Amino acid sequence: MDINFLFFENYETLDIFGPIEVFSNIEGAKLSYISMQGGPVKSRQGHEILTKPASSVAPKGVLVIPGGMGTRTLVHDETFLAALKELSDHAEFVLTICTGSGLLAKAGALNRHSATSNKKAFEWAKSTSDQVNWVKKARWVVDGKFYTSSGVSAGIDMALGFVSDQIGETRAREIARNIEYLWNSDKEEDAFCL
Repeated sequence: MDINFLFFENYETLDIFGPIEVFSNIEGAKLSYISMQGGPVKSRQGHEILTKPASSVAPKGVLVIPGGMGTRTLVHDETFLAALKELSDHAEFVLTICTGSGLLAKAGALNRHSATSNKKAFEWAKSTSDQVNWVKKARWVVDGKFYTSSGVSAGIDMALGFVSDQIGETRAREIARNIEYLWNSDKEEDAFCL
C-alpha cells in the first residue's frame, strides 16, 4: 500500500502525524512525505519535515491531506488546487483531516460527496464549496473513496477506521492498542459537535 502524506506550510502537526503513526503500523505500507514542490515544509507549531515533490511519487494508493492555518491561504492558490485535484483524481483513496476537506472541496474533488471538517472551522469549510453535502455531526465521514475527518485528533480515529475497512477491525484494534490510543470507532459519535 502506497500512502502519500501531503504537506504544506502551516499544516497542523497532529493532523498528519497521528495518521502517520497509525499507517506506519501496517505491514508492507510504503509511506511518502510529499509537497507540491518538495523540500522542507514547516508546521504551524514550527516542526520542519523534508518532503519529496509530489510529481516524484506514483499517483496512486492513498493520499492523506491535513488541515491547519495554511489551508486559509491555499484555498486561493489556483495552481495548488489544480495540482491537488489531479492528485486526488489519481488516488485510490483520499483522506483528509480537519480543514483539509476545505482544500479538497475548493479543488472540486468533493462535488456531490458527503464530508465533514473541524467543528471550530466548520462554517469556513462549508464556505469553500456549496457542491458538498457537509455533515456537521460526525467524527469522520466515508463517501466512496473519500474519508474526511473532524478536527485534529479525529484523524487518528479516521485512520484506524480506514485500516478497519481495508484490512480488518482486529488489525485496527491491535494498532490502537500498540500506540496506547483509545479509539473512538463509531464515526457518527461526535462529542465535539455542539
